[in-house]
Amino acid sequence: MTKSELVDAIASGAGLSKSDAASALQATLGAVESALKSGDSVSLIGFGTFSVVKRSARMGRNPQKPGEQISIPASKAVKFKVGSKLKAAVK
Repeated sequence: MTKSELVDAIASGAGLSKSDAASALQATLGAVESALKSGDSVSLIGFGTFSVVKRSARMGRNPQKPGEQISIPASKAVKFKVGSKLKAAVK
């Protein structure tokens, strides 16, 4: 499902115009992004939890040159843990 298909589904499900649904989706995504930037997690009960995890620096292997080691710097990544209702719905 693409973003435009999601906007269409929100518009028809909530009885909104497409522009209102797009604005609502953009506001939701912006709020999630801002919470994650500040280090908070976002929990949607039954759906899942978005959180930020820190990945430490480590040594890896260069796939283009077998045997050559490269340094992979520390970084942050977004993690999603699926909620129980979503997990049961997908089964």
